[in-house]
Amino acid sequence: MIQKFKVSYPNRKIYEESVVEDEGVFFFIIRDELESFLIILSESKNNLNSSFEGALNQLDNGYYLKCPKNSHNANTLRDRFPSTRAVLIGKNNSYGLGDRLGNAGVAHLKSIRKTSFKPVLAQQSIRELQRTNRTAQEVMDAATWAVFQSGFKGGFGADGDHLKTEKDIDLMVAAGYTMFTIDPSEYVVNSVMDLTRDELQKEYSELPWGTLSTTGASLLETYSRIDIQLKSGSIERVSEEVVMSSMVKYGRVITHTKKLSDYLQNSYPNHSAELELSVDETDEPTTPFEHYLIASELDRLNVELVSLAPRFCGDFEKGIDFKGDLEQFKQEYKLHLAIAEEFGGYKLSIHSGSDKFSVYEAIGSLNMGAVHVKTAGTSYLEALRTVASADPVLFREILEYSKERFEEDKKTYHITGRPSDIPSNDELEDQDLIHLLDDDDARQVLHVTFGSVLSGIDTISASFKDRLMQCLKMNEDLYEMNLENHFDKHLSPFINSD
Repeated sequence: MIQKFKVSYPNRKIYEESVVEDEGVFFFIIRDELESFLIILSESKNNLNSSFEGALNQLDNGYYLKCPKNSHNANTLRDRFPSTRAVLIGKNNSYGLGDRLGNAGVAHLKSIRKTSFKPVLAQQSIRELQRTNRTAQEVMDAATWAVFQSGFKGGFGADGDHLKTEKDIDLMVAAGYTMFTIDPSEYVVNSVMDLTRDELQKEYSELPWGTLSTTGASLLETYSRIDIQLKSGSIERVSEEVVMSSMVKYGRVITHTKKLSDYLQNSYPNHSAELELSVDETDEPTTPFEHYLIASELDRLNVELVSLAPRFCGDFEKGIDFKGDLEQFKQEYKLHLAIAEEFGGYKLSIHSGSDKFSVYEAIGSLNMGAVHVKTAGTSYLEALRTVASADPVLFREILEYSKERFEEDKKTYHITGRPSDIPSNDELEDQDLIHLLDDDDARQVLHVTFGSVLSGIDTISASFKDRLMQCLKMNEDLYEMNLENHFDKHLSPFINSD
């Protein structure tokens, strides 16, 4: 029947990997002009009486529904084919593949298939949703369509990233997300190092000990003046002052995480969920003792983590490689791994993981423990790489606009990109534009201004997203090749450790 469909519509591209036969009915994705659709094909019209929305058409030997890739049909697809629903990834190596445009998933899966990593496709923070004018459901639906079009049946996760409130959790549960990354950064007391001894003791005494189900004296007795022996390495004994400082800094992080974990479990007892804790957005790196204290207290409070993101040494700036001492990173990473193993073997999570190639090499060389890497903006940059090649005029407009927006948009990022070091448009030939995607300053300027470009906040940017999406549709093969090559580079350092 599919061959007859091809004969009848020779100009429609069938994505062969999407073809599924289920009880005499064929399901597959086609491309018609620049848009893609779900086709449901059968010899009998009665077999097409389904919950899918679509226009009924007749062939010489059968019938088919041509269904738009809308949210209703994505939900119906998830009901029909379980492989298109997000699942728990567990403590396996995994890669977060944020897709700000909703069209990178197929290429992401091409790279993932070359490894044993599990993909986390629907990964979006509340901040990113706001900046791109997308909903959590739209992000999930894009992942579902990508999985179906790719014929991928290996299971994928969905990460509601940087969640801060119960309402954030509600939003992600309703959209079917399975991984919940708690961001308690508002509860971190970065100023603890500036406190006098008396101020520290006062802050320590005022911690929510009832919620922590312990006392200040008991906690000091538990953690001070003892050597902490781990399977690999140890943490030297610390003073009472260090214990107090660490608890003042992170005590309310622990209680907030416990609160949201309990809310998730109690409000949605039948929803598959795994929890990540992010403590990477702090002024100073997470010390091994601080990590141990956080993990130990959460374990005592029956909060189970699938992963934890410390603040590592060095700089993890957006869109460029790691800046810092790699040998120091490796040694500290091993100690953080040993702490994770002590409390259930959760994964260490690398936030701002895009393009940290030297870090990937370092982790891959250790061949120890489990890792989760989060990327997002780097896929957007590969979209711009495609635009630079296929539509230089549009790229030039986006570049100049991004340079103008950078000072405002960079305020929520730790970043050092310099727009002044990027050549002006009149200094660049068209063939030079693509090389800007390999320049640190240009990458960072383009990376952090994605929200302004995609949301059309003013008359200059109003047409950018539509034109960008049109360009990517017209150059689908180039776009997917750029993405696949880029993520092969991300994943290859880990292959030897798979």
